[in-house]
Amino acid sequence: MKLFIVIFMTTSFLSSSFADCNLTLTTLSHDFLIAVKIEDEAAIEEYKKCLYDLSVERIEKELDTDAKKITFWVNIYNAFIQDVLKDDETIYAARSDFFGKPSVPIAGRLISFDWIEHGILRRSKVKLSMGYLNKIFVSRIERALSVEELDYRIHFALNCGAKACPPIAAYELETIDELLDIATKSFVSSQSVFNEQENSVTTTMLFSWFRADFGGMNGIKRILAENLDIPHTDFTVYFEEYDWTLELDNYRN
Repeated sequence: MKLFIVIFMTTSFLSSSFADCNLTLTTLSHDFLIAVKIEDEAAIEEYKKCLYDLSVERIEKELDTDAKKITFWVNIYNAFIQDVLKDDETIYAARSDFFGKPSVPIAGRLISFDWIEHGILRRSKVKLSMGYLNKIFVSRIERALSVEELDYRIHFALNCGAKACPPIAAYELETIDELLDIATKSFVSSQSVFNEQENSVTTTMLFSWFRADFGGMNGIKRILAENLDIPHTDFTVYFEEYDWTLELDNYRN
């Protein structure tokens, strides 16, 4: 009976009557992601309404540090990927359209997953440029909402719905830096293999797609060496083909 009460209280906490739009934005995004995880449909709809009713001015004013921006937008990205695809998994077949189509309701408008990732979190990077090109034309809103400095660790926190993506965690502002370090260490070490005999590392294609975000090949080797405990960076790097098989509910334990 006690266990039932605890479980009931935990799931009821996120019910629609507790979806408080006045929460800090980082907490709001965290609680929305939890609601998506436990599939509390009433709470999900309440949180969506809260997010849609936000003003751009509030987002800009409240998310006044990169830590706050990363916490909020990573949670929002991951939550909506799960929510949108659970409604219709077939739309994932045309991935370019899926990521580029405005489908995330925030601040009275629909925005795309690409805009969150490449516009806000990657500070207005051209998507297919390996991170070497910045957008020429950037809207005032994108400039206002984007991070001041690109943090490569976001690539190990964002879950795009594919089997090869990093698992999902619910990020909180107070521990965001520590958890991004954990996400990086966990994903890089689980997706990379050091072949000492051949002096090579086979790793995730994410490094190749966004290589400038990591500081080019030298930066990639440094990150791999640090996370795989390799005592040098004089090794060859191979990138593994990305597995785009749809895999929802990939939450970190």
